[in-house]
Amino acid sequence: MKVLIAPNAFKGTLSASEAARILSEFIEKKYPAASITSIPIGDGGDGTCELLTEYLDLEKVGAWSLDAIGRPIYTYYGLDKAKKTIYLDVSSASGITHLGVNELNPRVASTFGTGMLIKDSIKYGVENVVLGLGGSASVDLGIGVLQAVGFEFLDQLGRAILPFSDHLLSKVVHIQRSPKIPDLSFQFLCDVNNPFFGENGAIAVFGPQKGLGEDIAKGFEKDAKKAVDLLYSKARMEFKDLPGFGAAGGIAVGVNAFFPIQINFGASFFFDQVKMEKTIADTELILTGEGRFDGQSLGGKGCYELLQLANKYSKPIEIITSGNEANNYAFQKVIQLPDLDFSKPDFKNTAKDQFRKTIATKLRI
Repeated sequence: MKVLIAPNAFKGTLSASEAARILSEFIEKKYPAASITSIPIGDGGDGTCELLTEYLDLEKVGAWSLDAIGRPIYTYYGLDKAKKTIYLDVSSASGITHLGVNELNPRVASTFGTGMLIKDSIKYGVENVVLGLGGSASVDLGIGVLQAVGFEFLDQLGRAILPFSDHLLSKVVHIQRSPKIPDLSFQFLCDVNNPFFGENGAIAVFGPQKGLGEDIAKGFEKDAKKAVDLLYSKARMEFKDLPGFGAAGGIAVGVNAFFPIQINFGASFFFDQVKMEKTIADTELILTGEGRFDGQSLGGKGCYELLQLANKYSKPIEIITSGNEANNYAFQKVIQLPDLDFSKPDFKNTAKDQFRKTIATKLRI
């Protein structure tokens, strides 16, 4: 039997690659006659560009950068020299997973480290940046990225505001643009279509998980509105709050003011790159999974898009996930994981153990 193993990340516990490896090892041992194709999937969430770097066999360039609160971090991006393109996840340097709960501070957290990696790639002649927006720790409107590539943000006394400065959004009054700004275009990959402002925006929906509590959210949104007005006034553009602008703390908002951008939603970009449709047409069983398949999964998430392709080619597809909402959709089988207690310090190890035990007892091909 030809089996396609294509899990998404199990957010906060297993990466897509880890889940695919565990599944592959199990099937190789239990069903040695099976022919396995493994394509861990991404949909713009955390690690999408890392997966693309591996699948497309790109050069993996290592570089020192800074995390979301300014500490040194060594990380990587994928380089396609022929196409003058890099593949970079915001989470590589500016990710929330690098911070402890007591370190979350949206007034300080910055995407400057992501911008440092973009600037580093310029020496290779890079002109296009494919940026995965999942897993960010900041709500800085992409100002950190802009600072790293040559923009200066000044306070009311005309002094440059340093990256990771407390209350940057409320302090900025002027913007200076260096004549040496690189000529770049951006393709953003995101798994949410929220705008930046409003009840469905970055601050209201994603702010709490980044430390932006209700007590400061209203003032923070007011400061963000002032900063957006300043950005677009400098760019001589009218601001329109587009779907996807709420991803990764509004990175696309700031970058869009000065660079050409394209926003790619969901898994379609990833699937095109890895030729997923061709692989599905030539397989007999698809195994996918994510942490919890629910209503949010319908907005372009990897497992749901995979389900659509499976149905298109009349291929059986099984999903490994927690919760029971996946039972409402056309999966051939739902292999349900037990719920996790995320308050326990060893929940990641518990998740891996539960994943292994669940497929050992419930997965049959």
